Amino acid sequence: MRIAIYGRPTASNLTEDVKNIFAQLDGLEFDYIIHEAFYNSLKEIISFKKKPGTFSAELPAGSVDYLISMGGDGTLLETLPYVAKNGIPVLGINTGRLGFLAIVPEENFSPALIALKNKKFTIQNRTLLSLDTSSSLFGKYNYALNEICVQRKDASTMLTIHTYLNDEFLNSYWADGLIIATPTGSTAYSLSCSGPILLPDDSSFIITPIAPHNLNVRPVVIPDSYTIKLKVEGRSPTNLVSLDSRAEDIDSSVELVIRKESFGVKLIQIPGTSFTETLRKKLHWGKDIRNEH
Repeated sequence: MRIAIYGRPTASNLTEDVKNIFAQLDGLEFDYIIHEAFYNSLKEIISFKKKPGTFSAELPAGSVDYLISMGGDGTLLETLPYVAKNGIPVLGINTGRLGFLAIVPEENFSPALIALKNKKFTIQNRTLLSLDTSSSLFGKYNYALNEICVQRKDASTMLTIHTYLNDEFLNSYWADGLIIATPTGSTAYSLSCSGPILLPDDSSFIITPIAPHNLNVRPVVIPDSYTIKLKVEGRSPTNLVSLDSRAEDIDSSVELVIRKESFGVKLIQIPGTSFTETLRKKLHWGKDIRNEH
């Protein structure tokens, strides 16, 4: 079994727990390659028995069986260009903070690696959004797992975002921006803007305004078979469009067409973990702070 390992070269990924993860990978006789920048930091704290291979570009289909992401949700999102198009499943080990995607706790990595080795897991298919523009923004990596967001670049102005569903006019949003979120992204930026939570296998998208000028404007849930078209107006000559954590400048002449991507992301689900359990724990549902002293 051959796996790829991705992580950011940060302090949270240079700990004893991370060293123990690699020790267990060796003990379970995994054959692994490591993202080049991550390896360059790891070699300062880990004495590898043999120098592992490295990668820095999209992984070809069949080159590895799985990818392990070490970090938080943001780190896992960064793995998409390496694995998504070729259907390589991803397991997220959370060495960061809040994790709805990287749901294996750092201190509980051992059972997860054993389950991976023994193929005792399930695969969740997560929907991606794709963005089409006349200027080919974001090149061949024009897809997002959480959300596509349009927002103002100048803090003093508000945007008008004309929104169409299957070429039928929906609304002109006067707001700081607009979020188009997947079910996966329903617990990300959209949630912080009062968007609803969807289960990961829901076949819907969410349109969530950011600080709308009209208080009666609320998030809308639509089928993921719809095509969304956005036309942006504002006083500033340029605004921002982001795909997850990647952002580009746009001007008002650029029309944004958003639809469901033809491929998705495969996330590895280890036994004993679930989305509903993660919701309860991460959002502290049922926890009464009045009982804490």
